[in-house]
Amino acid sequence: MDNNNKPCSSNKIIKTSDGCEIVLELSKNDPFFDKKKNLLHSKGFDIREQVQFNRSSCPDAVATILERILQIARIIHLEEVELYFGKVNGCSLFEYWSPKNEVETLNSVLSLINSYSSCERQNEVNFLQTLQDEVFRRIQEFTDKNKVESRIDKSCSCDKEKCLVKWGESNGVKTSLKIACVEGAGRGAIATKDLKVGDIALEIPVSTIISEEHVHKSDMHHILEKIEGLTSETMLLLWSMKERHNCTSKFKIYFDTLPEEFKTGLSFGVDAIMALDGTLLLEEIIQAKEHLRVQYDELVPPLCKNYPDVFLPELYTWEQFLWACELWYSNSMKVMFVDGKLRTCLIPIAGFLNHSLYPHIVHYGKVDSATNTLKFPLARPCCFGEQCYLSYGNFSSSHLITFYGFMPQGDNPCDVIPLGNLLCSPLPPRHPTKEKL
Repeated sequence: MDNNNKPCSSNKIIKTSDGCEIVLELSKNDPFFDKKKNLLHSKGFDIREQVQFNRSSCPDAVATILERILQIARIIHLEEVELYFGKVNGCSLFEYWSPKNEVETLNSVLSLINSYSSCERQNEVNFLQTLQDEVFRRIQEFTDKNKVESRIDKSCSCDKEKCLVKWGESNGVKTSLKIACVEGAGRGAIATKDLKVGDIALEIPVSTIISEEHVHKSDMHHILEKIEGLTSETMLLLWSMKERHNCTSKFKIYFDTLPEEFKTGLSFGVDAIMALDGTLLLEEIIQAKEHLRVQYDELVPPLCKNYPDVFLPELYTWEQFLWACELWYSNSMKVMFVDGKLRTCLIPIAGFLNHSLYPHIVHYGKVDSATNTLKFPLARPCCFGEQCYLSYGNFSSSHLITFYGFMPQGDNPCDVIPLGNLLCSPLPPRHPTKEKL
């Protein structure tokens, strides 16, 4: 999942002699700095823009000032896929702001206002309050316009999931969500109360996150660390194949909630494959499975032959390997730890948060150094009984089918790209960890 570990923003509000100014600046550490710089210039903006307001600024000026701020912030928050879809050869064919980008942009402005606590003049306080109210209004308007109805299947038992939540809470997890079966979507996370913008829907202690440190403590690490070029993600995959059968595992309750079959495109049967004959989706699935099969043949059988006491052959079949690949493709998240390292992890309970084109949560990938926990704050309201969504990233539907096993509800803007005056289906983007597994 793409959890938005982006360069630190230098946006701020500073006091001036006769008022305040909002400073929006594109970070030079942004991996797409040049593209965003060109796009800003094409819209008449520089990489550092100062939006001023003073004592004479009236409430009626809020809409104009906010629109200018949003135009700049939208570009700053664009991701690679959005930049690719919205531009061709430097010529803008259409404005491309994904729903996720809009939610993220509005929240960045809100955070900026909330971070400014040094206003002394009442004019500034009134103006910023009016600006904040307008941002909240737009977030609520977005929420009302893009509601996705979810019906809970009460006939479906979630006893294992309830045990997992209780296990989590006994280990320091804080949650305002419950796990339930949702019609047509499998399991999902449902709000147990009305949640506002900024509320923490879920807070996970680092101690309950499955990361590479568990491989380091295992009996297989001294073997795997000697294999040249083997990534920590692959080590975790091999570790999880064995750990799921470990009756004394700290994470046994979590592994018990995982399905026997993930039903992603990687597990499609003959009938589904025949139905997809001639499509780009079938090509992606075949290429992905061939890639994984080669990796399996090169890595796993030799480990089972040379170290049968550690890598038990019955636990390391091709079917088990494919299951583990699907687990890590569909459930893993990139997490930035307090030591500054970005690690691929499994996060019990958080894995039940489903993807939406209109997410409630857009930032969830950085450990809070003060609490040593991973927090999932809301970027837009989520009502009691409503399914709480996050964003896995801006992926095409074929990519989501192949690696996650579902199609998003609504029109996915990542399913088409501009080509001249035509629109056509793109080749899906690479899965972010595909080369590492």
